[in-house]
Amino acid sequence: MFLASQIIQTNYPAINLSDKISFALQLMEDYDVQHLPVVNDEKFAGLISKDDLLDADETLTIVSIEESLNNFYVKSEEYFLAALKITANNQLSLIPVINEHQELSGVITQTKLLQTINIYTGAEEPGGLIVFELDKRQYSFGEITRLVETNDAFITQLNTYTEAETGIVFVAIKINKKEISDIVATFQRYDYPIRYYFGEEQYTNELKDNYNHLMSYLNI
Repeated sequence: MFLASQIIQTNYPAINLSDKISFALQLMEDYDVQHLPVVNDEKFAGLISKDDLLDADETLTIVSIEESLNNFYVKSEEYFLAALKITANNQLSLIPVINEHQELSGVITQTKLLQTINIYTGAEEPGGLIVFELDKRQYSFGEITRLVETNDAFITQLNTYTEAETGIVFVAIKINKKEISDIVATFQRYDYPIRYYFGEEQYTNELKDNYNHLMSYLNI
């Protein structure tokens, strides 16, 4: 799931080395992008940026600035995270996708990558989120899973980030339950330093119910 070939977009144009720079700039304006793939005899030749085009004579063809082409692309069978890494590191508005014959298959835009990340991380799925920090030696996926499951819940998504300066591992877990106060308390009992948690706490719901009962009583 989420291979480059599965999130590819084929409705964006490519330009040829023989096209004029003015034509490429107009296409970028029409499609609201800062980059476009360049092809030569149906083979991928590189990626051109709007900045490079603006610095050139618009009456010339792309071949006159061929040395400005960047070799940024992903292969169709690569996982989407490869496209995300290259796009983020190089601030690309889109990244070309090529097949095994070095032919351009399509592109993946920034927007499409964000939509894919949204699905991949389960951001739209209902449930609570807990973020805690650990020393790298203390991290145990098995124990984290066990502590969640002791509260009749399960992890739907787990992501980690290691802080380069300290080596501390930040762990974010998405849980299938919105009411996570018991799970938070379990982690705290086992000395897990909770950094953040987001969910609907049971005691908050009870407080709201009590308030509603009181208002109903006063309105009688």
